Amino acid sequence: MTEFTPYSALIGGILIGLAALALMLLSGKIAGISGILTQLMNQFPIQLSWQVYFVLGLIIGPVLASPLGFTLPQSIDLSWAAVIIGGFLVGFGSRYGSGCTSGHGICGIGRFSKRSIAATVTFMASAIVTVFIIRHVIGA
Repeated sequence: MTEFTPYSALIGGILIGLAALALMLLSGKIAGISGILTQLMNQFPIQLSWQVYFVLGLIIGPVLASPLGFTLPQSIDLSWAAVIIGGFLVGFGSRYGSGCTSGHGICGIGRFSKRSIAATVTFMASAIVTVFIIRHVIGA
């Protein structure tokens, strides 16, 4: 089981919220990752745009935070099949639900979007049921 770290979670949440707010205020864009990646992949050839810088920031951010003591997991306790199936389901759900967890949960709820509130309640309830089944029914 991983260690509960409320301070790093709080700092991370504040930074994500501030980044989403800044993007909305400065450019009128919503910081939903699936939408940003979709727009980026629809550009061919890929041009330097705010989407490129946003994705680069997602990659570089953890590297810049590492000297401050923030670390990423070094391994995942899942098989490749589970990772691939999970990734497919998340991708399918993001496309079908017109957005990802970050877009609906952070930006959509912040804008009082009924669709985003319904989506967030749905994926949070699904996550709770999944964890309960895996930990208490299956016993993994």
